[in-house]
Amino acid sequence: MLCAMNSGAVFLRRLVRAHRTAPAYALMWVLISSAVAAPAIAAPFAYVPNQKSGTISVIDTATDTVTRTLSAGGSLGKRLQAIDADSKGDVLYVVDAERNKLIAIDPATDSVKHSVDIGEDAEGVRLSPHDDLLAVCAEGQHKVLLIDPKTFKIETRIPTQGHNPEHCEFAPDAALLLTSNEGSDNLDVIDLKQKKSVGTIATSGHPRGAAFVPGTSHVYVAQESANAVDVVDLASRKKIASIPTALRTAGVTVSRDGKRIYAANGGAGSVSVIDVATDKVIKEIPVGQRPWNMALTPDGKKLYVANGRSNSVSVIDTTALAVVKEIPVGELPWGVIIPQ
Repeated sequence: MLCAMNSGAVFLRRLVRAHRTAPAYALMWVLISSAVAAPAIAAPFAYVPNQKSGTISVIDTATDTVTRTLSAGGSLGKRLQAIDADSKGDVLYVVDAERNKLIAIDPATDSVKHSVDIGEDAEGVRLSPHDDLLAVCAEGQHKVLLIDPKTFKIETRIPTQGHNPEHCEFAPDAALLLTSNEGSDNLDVIDLKQKKSVGTIATSGHPRGAAFVPGTSHVYVAQESANAVDVVDLASRKKIASIPTALRTAGVTVSRDGKRIYAANGGAGSVSVIDVATDKVIKEIPVGQRPWNMALTPDGKKLYVANGRSNSVSVIDTTALAVVKEIPVGELPWGVIIPQ
């Protein structure tokens, strides 16, 4: 590769020498030689926490192969839950429910940077859009824990009005936080400035994963017992639509352009593709058993779906809307995160 780049540079120098009197060619040399010298941008990694293995599979999204398996030096428990990462991919945040801790892992060294005791039955974790606040949904405690990612100290414990908050989701402006309360079929709306729940929003049944549509006040929320995805308008604090999907819808993610919603149906073993303009399912894609949480690559071309009962990750081509590869991972993968 380096030899080829050097040969190209030599050719360009000769071309410029042949046209010394033409300033345009000199400019061409500056522009093209910069392009030749520029390193290629590496494809991002996808991180998959394997609940029962106590490991995190690292997938190279360029080759769609597992290149490493993280375990924080063998210190992770055998009940890994939610995962998130900072925007640069320098830190992974993982809920270790066996040891009742939130753990910050350096993926480059596979070492623990920080850990904090979060109590029993915590599951969801989410880092704010500005990377300056962590929210942990402590399902069995009916609380949300707010944690400073720098000090790793719990700043606030906020009781929810609903029961069993499982997933946390920041609003795009990070002023509000939503919790999916699977025990009371509603969402808590938490004001992060006031540090308290300021209301609830009723949903269709057993809310799980949620995703905001960019540039709107709409959030799409998986409804596991209703086999649907609810559309909630946060501005009016109301459910405005419910879209039938397939059996036991649990995970939701949105395309960066906001035109599509992808919903993982745990009971059906499929992913429903929803057109946001019409709020209708345009395709159902078969994947592995018990698909749950998913992540898109930054360019939106591929969707990675964790299949809990198949111990695999399905890779979906979002143009063809078809699975192009099945990647074996550890036991009972919970979800996928791709830093971006």
